Amino acid sequence: MTEAERVEALFNADRYAASQGIRLVDPSPGSITVAMPLTGDHMNFYDVTHGGALFSLADCAFSLASNAHGDRAVAIDTHLALTAGTVEGDELTAVAEEVTRGRTLATYRITITRTDGRTVGLFTGTVFVTPQV
Repeated sequence: MTEAERVEALFNADRYAASQGIRLVDPSPGSITVAMPLTGDHMNFYDVTHGGALFSLADCAFSLASNAHGDRAVAIDTHLALTAGTVEGDELTAVAEEVTRGRTLATYRITITRTDGRTVGLFTGTVFVTPQV
């Protein structure tokens, strides 16, 4: 199974991502892209996007990228900086890129942009990697 096929299989098994309207745009090894149209269900009490929606999108890209190699990778640290606002109707895109990968630890950077191309979130995450048994 290729990395792209593995990413597609993992994504297709992700019920939470499906419930949020997240779709897989590009499963290319080294740069996973997912997207999500923002609906009323993603808005908070100020009628702007709930931070959890952005985190969910970034986390989806992060988990796909970190598990693309075939080993089992589990998050041990994540961080999200919100850099601009988003509203209902925006389309968000998250691109995950591998920064470093060692025998047991790997770090990823995910950039989230909105419809007009503006960066709205910067996510970093580290995973603990264990071989599949």
